[in-house]
Formats: sequence, C-alpha cells, structure tokens
Amino acid sequence: MRDKVMLKWLWLSLLAVILDQASKLAVAGSMQLFESIEIMPFFRLTYVHNTGAAFSFLSEAGGWQRWFFAGLAVAISAVIAVWLARLKKHETLLAVALALVLGGAVGNLIDRLAYGYVIDFLDVYYESWHWPAFNIADSAITLGVMLMLAESFGLGHSKEPV
Repeated sequence: MRDKVMLKWLWLSLLAVILDQASKLAVAGSMQLFESIEIMPFFRLTYVHNTGAAFSFLSEAGGWQRWFFAGLAVAISAVIAVWLARLKKHETLLAVALALVLGGAVGNLIDRLAYGYVIDFLDVYYESWHWPAFNIADSAITLGVMLMLAESFGLGHSKEPV
C-alpha cells in the first residue's frame, strides 16, 4: 500500500526533471554563456554555469565539489525516496513537497554528472542588485521546502481516516 503512495507522486518528480532539463537544453542551445535577455524590468534570462551549490557556494573550490555535491544529491534523493515510500495516504502535502525536492535534486544531479556544473538562467534583480541565478530544479526544491515548512506548521493536516 505504501509503495502506491510513493508511485502516486513520482509523476511530479518526473515532471520537475523534464521541465528542468528541457529548459536548460533550450537555454544552452539558444544562448551564449553569460548572455542575458531582458524579459521584464526585474527579470532576465542569463545563461551561467554554476560549479558550486546554492548561490554558487564553493564554486571556486577546484573541482572536488562536483563529486561531493553529486554524492550528496544521490544520498538525499535516496532518503527522500524512502521517506516518500513510508508516507501514509493522507499525508498529501508532504508527499507533494518531497516529490518536488526529489525532482529538483535529480534535475541538478543530471547536470553535475553530465557537465560538471549546473546550468542556471533565471535572473531576478532590482537595479544593480541581483539574486543569484537559478533554474527550474532550484525552484522545485525551494517550493518543496516551503511546502514542508507549511506542513510542519499544520497546513494540510487532516485526521487519518479510521
């Protein structure tokens, strides 16, 4: 029964991976590295390579970080898959959150293994201040973590059916 709960939500992980990889391929195939295209007064597509973690943490570490972050992504994905498999049927919000985090982790893992870096391209800014560039996988992870926090505060809780 529990495996059915996991399988029920893996489509969301797969959707996150597909959207992430398709968008990265589109950007890499149509833009030059560091090229920017303004979409709105506060948002650009800016093609960059991130060899580090979130916010380019450890991006200048010399190469070992590729395998460290890849291994970390594999370990986290395994933990999330087991957690997802153990959820009860009524834990819908947590299942959605975990599926999004899993899809995002796998999306960025594919980049690390294939290229040695993660393709980022979403650039939010105000005047000269820029949020670090990110991608669909990062967005899925962020949304998943936000939903996990909301769930931990009671959002989406319902009584387990008797």
